Amino acid sequence: MKHALMNPSPAMQAMLQTTRRHFFGRAATGLGAAALSSVLERQTVDASQPQFPNHPAKAKRVIYLYMSGGPSQFETFDDKPMLRELNGKPIPKSLTEGVKLAFLQYEALKCFGTDIKFQKCGESGQSISDVLPHLQKVADDLCVIRTLQTDQVNHDPAHTFMNTGFGIAGRPSMGSWLSYGLGSEAADLPDFVVMRSGPLGQPIPTTAWHNGFLPGKHQGVEFYGSEQPLNYLKSPSGIDRATQARSIESIAALNRMHYDQSIDEEVLTRIDQYELAFQMQTSVPDLANFASETTATRELYGVGDKPDGSFASNCLMARRMAEGGVRFIQLYHTGWDHHGGVVKGVKSRAKEVDQGCAALIEDLKQRGMLDDTLVIWGGEFGRTPMSQGGSGRDHHTKSGAMWMAGGGINAGTSYGETDDFGFTASIDPFHVHDFHATVLHLMGINHKRLTYRHQGFDFRLTNVHGNVIEPLLG
Repeated sequence: MKHALMNPSPAMQAMLQTTRRHFFGRAATGLGAAALSSVLERQTVDASQPQFPNHPAKAKRVIYLYMSGGPSQFETFDDKPMLRELNGKPIPKSLTEGVKLAFLQYEALKCFGTDIKFQKCGESGQSISDVLPHLQKVADDLCVIRTLQTDQVNHDPAHTFMNTGFGIAGRPSMGSWLSYGLGSEAADLPDFVVMRSGPLGQPIPTTAWHNGFLPGKHQGVEFYGSEQPLNYLKSPSGIDRATQARSIESIAALNRMHYDQSIDEEVLTRIDQYELAFQMQTSVPDLANFASETTATRELYGVGDKPDGSFASNCLMARRMAEGGVRFIQLYHTGWDHHGGVVKGVKSRAKEVDQGCAALIEDLKQRGMLDDTLVIWGGEFGRTPMSQGGSGRDHHTKSGAMWMAGGGINAGTSYGETDDFGFTASIDPFHVHDFHATVLHLMGINHKRLTYRHQGFDFRLTNVHGNVIEPLLG
């Protein structure tokens, strides 16, 4: 077999014929010019994109507090006295007949009423359970939704569906769609950042923040919650900023030459990401320096002067990222999958997230940022009103609870009602596709117009579904 270089492709021939003088002539324009060229290339490639926002946006950014595992609405936001009254008795077959359940198909379906108490909170009288005392205090900033419905009953496809609008991996996530549609507000931070906290347990598939078929620059970037948020922030010993800058401009020149031959958009992504990584060596350490926050702010979240990996610490980091121009910030907190011991489990998880959630809302409000920051709380599905093993709840697609705040949301309101047993929506169901359409609308995007042509088909986040839910809009 002959070596590949004995029969070089036309692109390889062009590369081989490039002289040293030609290379340095292209590379010697400096890092600033390389960065400008990168921006110009990005603008050229994106010129065919729909121009957004295409109507006045209420929100500029999203902070999505994702409770992974499926938090039980019956212990948090959907109080059902009927379940307590009929605890241990059969649930009506008219509700459950023909409904797909994850684990309870062949078990006696009995009502399970919680012993957690609920309060009517704030001037709005929002019904919130006592496991969330901090959120009870900001009830008038929330819009609580009690009729969330999804198509997927198991965790991985439900995560994928909640994030991408499709139950099979491969589609872009909502954060990636927003990055694609709206572009970046930050020169030194990614458009889309993901952070994780919580106990080990049900894993979160990384496809939940994948760019799918969109260009790679729109993929979510995972930050660590403690120590330094990213690896390799420091240059190796003996490599100063000027040396690194020269390396990056030389690599960018080579990549631009390659792009001229290949017209491959991922080459431009590579140029962008080298430049972004260089900028993040300065921006990310500053982002993780909580010592610059006031004592009052750190006490509000209950954190110290360094990130500690807790959910509250990630919430403070999210606020700092929002200030820095990050478009979509998603904080995953695991451990909400309670097939047994749901009351004890929800109390534990709620204690871990309650203060951080409320602090984030208060902090954004104090800084005048809540009006244009959309905060979302929820999981991939709800739980059944029937017991599993006597003290747990199965996965449930027909009803679940979430809330939204800020960013054009109608604060101090509730949307949707479930039946007396909390099994399904009796008024105003809220499907995942409606959720996506409404979030895009608040960001100034008509969900039917945000499309990307892939393999001959114009894909969109909401597929061929979804409606903007007007009562949610402030």
